[in-house]
Amino acid sequence: MATLTIRQKLMIYLADADDSKIKAIYTLLENDIKDENTVNLTKEQLAILDKEREMHLSGQSKSYTRQEANQTIKATR
Repeated sequence: MATLTIRQKLMIYLADADDSKIKAIYTLLENDIKDENTVNLTKEQLAILDKEREMHLSGQSKSYTRQEANQTIKATR
């Protein structure tokens, strides 16, 4: 089975799984999740992200789908 298919099946499963199963899966993967997703940002970087998020949510900035972003990147290469 392709990795993409596995990811999709897991996301669907996790969206509907009961709490005890979610907690069990998290416990199993907790160390990997913490190690892979740890990002240390400065206060300034967090402030920039917060400001950009607020602009996005209020409609003050243009947002792009992944497909649109990929097309733009390919066009500039």
